[in-house]
Amino acid sequence: MARLCLIAAGQGADADPAAVDETVLGELLGAGVQIPGSPFEGMEVAEARALLDGDSGPELMLDAMLRLGPYGLSLAELREHPHGIDLGPLEPRLKEVLGTESGLVRLAPAELGGEIGRLNERLAAPAPPMVLIGRRQLRSNNSWLHNIPSLTGGSNRCTLHIHPDDVARLGLDTHARIVSATGDLVVPVEPVDRIMPGVVSLPHGWGHAGSAQRTASLHPGVNANALTDDSVTDALSGNAVFNGAPVTVAPAPAPAGTDETAAPQRVPLPVVTA
Repeated sequence: MARLCLIAAGQGADADPAAVDETVLGELLGAGVQIPGSPFEGMEVAEARALLDGDSGPELMLDAMLRLGPYGLSLAELREHPHGIDLGPLEPRLKEVLGTESGLVRLAPAELGGEIGRLNERLAAPAPPMVLIGRRQLRSNNSWLHNIPSLTGGSNRCTLHIHPDDVARLGLDTHARIVSATGDLVVPVEPVDRIMPGVVSLPHGWGHAGSAQRTASLHPGVNANALTDDSVTDALSGNAVFNGAPVTVAPAPAPAGTDETAAPQRVPLPVVTA
């Protein structure tokens, strides 16, 4: 990681990674020599650096942080006690770190309390026919692995998770059309009993139609963002709302010229021998 940082900084692949460690140590000790009561208080950074013990940059950083910590330990002391050091019973610190004007934990800050009325209005409103949520995929990692042949297929497919009861109620077959206030998509149906009735789920990171990535473009999937409205934001954080979008779901024929329900063939990785 240090070498990559140096390459990104324009110093080339031959730069010494230890330079990054020394930079981090310098910043750490630069702050440490100014902390009242610190074991390095009033020292020059080079003087404090000379006191550290360790065979690598990470060990030196660990030693510095232990020395600057509340117990004044060192890496050498930890090595002398491989089974641990008893630092005594835990001590309460809540009053020390709690920054509210009242000195109490605010279980209902005014900002949240003001939202209760709006929440009650939302709960009292008629429920939408269906709501759409996103999902992550273990073998997908956003869109990063969609162009790797050995990772296509299996659970790494763009399908609509929907409860079997909803499949029967809506008369769905292999594909469904999902319509929201901002767009509509046709996607393969995958009934799963792990999802709540009335809720459907699309994975994010798909929509590779027209991509220059050969494997990804063969199994493009659909872009779930087409169904979300980026003008609808959370009142407190300002984040766009990407979950719980109202949608309707209806049967749809498979898109012409595609077989999205079939699992893609895997291409085996080359065997490397010593």
